[in-house]
Amino acid sequence: MSRPDIQRLRPTLSDPDVQTAVWFLGALVTTRLDSSTTGDDLAVLEHRGRNGYNSPLHRHLHDDETFLVLDGEVELVADGEQHTARAGSTVFLPKHTVHGFVVASSTARFLTLHNPGGFDRFTRRAGSPAVAGAVVGDDLELPTGVVPPAPEELTRIAASYGIEILGPPPVPRAA
Repeated sequence: MSRPDIQRLRPTLSDPDVQTAVWFLGALVTTRLDSSTTGDDLAVLEHRGRNGYNSPLHRHLHDDETFLVLDGEVELVADGEQHTARAGSTVFLPKHTVHGFVVASSTARFLTLHNPGGFDRFTRRAGSPAVAGAVVGDDLELPTGVVPPAPEELTRIAASYGIEILGPPPVPRAA
């Protein structure tokens, strides 16, 4: 039996010409599927960063996060345990899991899926718009003049999106 008060979502194709990208914490982050197109059920973001790209230790109060590592190696700390995710690895982080990551290889490319959506709005707010060429190019260098928010500002912005920043980024293990 169908309920008339439930909005029916429509299948969505998100072509590269409608996707947006930002420089976020020193990496290029492209929103592959915007949460506004899924009724806020899901957001899919692609991260491309150099060695050292990281997030502070934090937890999401409203969304589960899944990492799918496409290229490179990402070290993650989840609830105090350190894990190495290589190309082909998938890591599921339920909401409230204290976690952070750092790119341990020379470069890495990975997807993050957020359920429900909304993390894409956070990256847009805390990031700086990327030029169209950066989306398809191999240049991962942060453009001159693009400055990530100070830790205090990032903490304030994150809190307004249900994200608690709890500490500094994880330190990569020695090779």
